[in-house]
Amino acid sequence: MGDTVEVIRAGVLGDVAHGFLGRRGGISAGVVAGLNTGLGSGDDEAAVAENRARAAAAVLPGAVLTGVYQIHSPRCVTVAEPWSDAERPQADALVTGRKGVLLGIVTADCAPVLFADSTAGVVGAAHAGWKGAFTGVIENAVAAMEALGARRANIAAAIGPCIAQASYEVDEGFAARFADADPANAGYFAAGRPGHWQFDLEGYVAHRLEMAGIARVERLGLDTLAAPDRFYSYRRATLRGEPAYGRQISLIGLD
Repeated sequence: MGDTVEVIRAGVLGDVAHGFLGRRGGISAGVVAGLNTGLGSGDDEAAVAENRARAAAAVLPGAVLTGVYQIHSPRCVTVAEPWSDAERPQADALVTGRKGVLLGIVTADCAPVLFADSTAGVVGAAHAGWKGAFTGVIENAVAAMEALGARRANIAAAIGPCIAQASYEVDEGFAARFADADPANAGYFAAGRPGHWQFDLEGYVAHRLEMAGIARVERLGLDTLAAPDRFYSYRRATLRGEPAYGRQISLIGLD
């Protein structure tokens, strides 16, 4: 999977230390070969620890990597002091105004979102799968950043590698849930094979950001399922009948 850690950056986040990483540059082997950073992936713990250390060093050397135990919720936590991996709170977004803390979110098809108000010195990261986005993880992250002094008008956000509409088939019940909540959500579904739809997760997350008052939003447009040499994908692993799947990490921090 290559010896060098690939760090994908978003122009909208400017000089803030950040990166969306894939599977290149790690030491994991087998079906999770590469830079697998998933603590719950069943991978060798030493390999995951080394991969996470490599990821952090590639984005903000010397910073303390801090994450959460992700549960597909709208919950956001504020990091005043970094915690250990064993102490991770259950949440799907985290924010901080503290320098030297590197916020990390892991994904394997869900949308990672990185936020920054460089004027206020506040950053955030969110794990926005369909459930988290639907129930308010984006809005909660923005509100938590505001509580630290950020202003919505100054917050920029970038949506990293996630499953694309062409790869994301859902059933009628899934689509109906969104349409019932807001008829405008129908615009994020394209007709697929009979009884199924193709869901635009990236577009929906961008919509939630815009509705939250975030005017500067960048979509990277990278499909995790369609790029097996570059990204991990839960759905791809499931379709292939693989016994496990890796997770890529997205990072942001203040130096």
